[in-house]
Amino acid sequence: MPTLDPTRRELATLRAAIRHHEEQYYVLHDPEISDTEFDQLLRQLTALEAEHPELVTPDSPTQRVAGRPVDGFETVDHQVPMLSLDNAYDEAELTAFDERVRKGLALAGDEPVAYVAELKIDGLSIALHYRDGLLRRGVTRGDGVRGEDVTSNVRAIRGIPLGLRVAVPGDIEVRGEIFLPRSSFDKMNASRLEAGEPTFANPRNAAAGTMRTLDPALVERRQLGAYLYHLVEQTDPPWSRPQGHAEALDLLVAWGLPVDRHWQRCRDIGEAIEYCRAWADARHALPYGTDGVVIKVDRLSERERLGQTAKFPRWAMAFKFPAEQATTRLLRIEVNVGRTGAVTPYAVLEPVQLAGTTVQMATLHNAEDVARKDVRAGDYVLVEKGGDIIPKVVKPILGRRPTGDDEPRPFVMPTACPACETPLERGEEAVVWRCPNNQCPAKIRRGLLHFAGRRAMNIEGLGESLVNQLVDTGLVTDAADLYGLTTEVLTGLERMGAKSATNLMTEIESSKDRGFAQVLFGLGVRHVGEGAADLLAGRFGGLPGLLAASVDDMEAIDGVGPVVAQSVRGFLDDPRNRRLLDRLTEVGVRMTATRPHTVDAREQTLSGQTFVITGTLATMSREEAKRAIEARGGKVVGSVSGKTHGVVVGADPGSKLAKAEALGVPTFDEAAFRQLIMADR
Repeated sequence: MPTLDPTRRELATLRAAIRHHEEQYYVLHDPEISDTEFDQLLRQLTALEAEHPELVTPDSPTQRVAGRPVDGFETVDHQVPMLSLDNAYDEAELTAFDERVRKGLALAGDEPVAYVAELKIDGLSIALHYRDGLLRRGVTRGDGVRGEDVTSNVRAIRGIPLGLRVAVPGDIEVRGEIFLPRSSFDKMNASRLEAGEPTFANPRNAAAGTMRTLDPALVERRQLGAYLYHLVEQTDPPWSRPQGHAEALDLLVAWGLPVDRHWQRCRDIGEAIEYCRAWADARHALPYGTDGVVIKVDRLSERERLGQTAKFPRWAMAFKFPAEQATTRLLRIEVNVGRTGAVTPYAVLEPVQLAGTTVQMATLHNAEDVARKDVRAGDYVLVEKGGDIIPKVVKPILGRRPTGDDEPRPFVMPTACPACETPLERGEEAVVWRCPNNQCPAKIRRGLLHFAGRRAMNIEGLGESLVNQLVDTGLVTDAADLYGLTTEVLTGLERMGAKSATNLMTEIESSKDRGFAQVLFGLGVRHVGEGAADLLAGRFGGLPGLLAASVDDMEAIDGVGPVVAQSVRGFLDDPRNRRLLDRLTEVGVRMTATRPHTVDAREQTLSGQTFVITGTLATMSREEAKRAIEARGGKVVGSVSGKTHGVVVGADPGSKLAKAEALGVPTFDEAAFRQLIMADR
């Protein structure tokens, strides 16, 4: 009917928007909107289709379980579909859920239903298959009907047992969530920053990206965790079948499987609601991310009677915590100079309460990100805690932006360093502008803080305020100057008493024996993270061996590629750096490794071959792809020529793809590249 034409158009618009954001979230792991905004779109579509059921189409987002699996891994069918959960956003919706449950069970009067409440872990859903007590397969959710076989990566997660504690006969399937603990997330992002790589927005994206890598060793290094919460029911199982979900969780624990200990059996919906209230704030103290509570009918016989819809079980509901977002005004955009000279913009905000803290600044990543989001000083902006940790600007509220003469101007990146006025530089294909002046006071300050950090020389008490005083007064211009300080000099500084000065001198003296890996990492050699510093120190025994090593010698180490090797060689060949190393040696800083390193011998399937990487890869960073090639004997260069053996092509590849095609150089999409680097496994 003509009156339905606007409705059809609205449905088409909603479906297109939801499909786009599903792709961004489930496939690319790069969401453009918050979970709450996505849920609102889906609820709008669901409500509109309920009003016009004759317009529901088989391909509508409401007719499927979840996002489709990503290409590149073997696809496996789930014997029992992995359904999504319906969501509730307030206590009234939980009460309504309870009423539907009691009605479905035909309970009389106010007879209560017992529930189990569990924290909703913010990670990646997984199905684990055990046969006769041994881990046989791990499969991601995928689209709920088919998932990806990620068994090799699952085996690298130490929290998941390869064998059950007791000999359980036959086949069993347990489901749960793989996640990245907050501490691992912070450490991983710090390492990526040190290597000049983009950071993950939150632990959930990091966990998903990690599970889609082809290197189980990387999975192990990132220290993923897992909690299991569902035993897939079987007909006549070869063990005593639990009568309720609480019993099933106890059974999983008895088998040695990881189960989050914070679950609670609730006598009725009132106790379940109290559980949700209690964890709304307490969750911030947890070592992992959680965005809600899952409430499930306890008795399995009652679940069977309630059944399920095409998308959701009728016996479970996910209560979502309020989004950790806030709207405030962006007062101005300033830039920060890092220890490597990276100059990055950040937002100065009107103070706003967010996740229990007052937020006044938020990251803006880089100039390109500011331009893409069109964030301007003077805008009202949506701010959120990335993984409940790092405040970030999500987007401007364009509807509140002034127009005409009062319209805010677009941000323009400065051309000179704000600390020393040196012209900024940016390398080919780089997104970060840098100050090249090694005497830049901002770089010196950040470098000293890095040198004194826990993962480097671990000098307790050498904080930002003190470092600023030391640099501003000219007492310290590099790391070696720290070892020339005295208690008398320190006590002359502002807010530095005799006891604090004595304690700091003790810390500085103790740092001399940390070992060369910590020294090398602490000096902030570009592209050299904690892992690379440990590899180099262990392989060459310390500074003397490293000084004698060639670029080829360094590249021979699995995990040290040409970029790292050339950066280290360039650092060592700089006379200023050599003088710094000599001075550190003279004052007694240990320049030998604390432990030897054994080089991993990997089959050199790409020996003698040269590759170029272009575009953005979905399942790994460029550095990870580069290390995979180098570990197999290949080299990664920056430009395509007739001698190039292959070009690895990600999203938005640019001119290098066209040049490769013109020269007839073989190209590899991401799936083909995975197959290439898996050839030696």
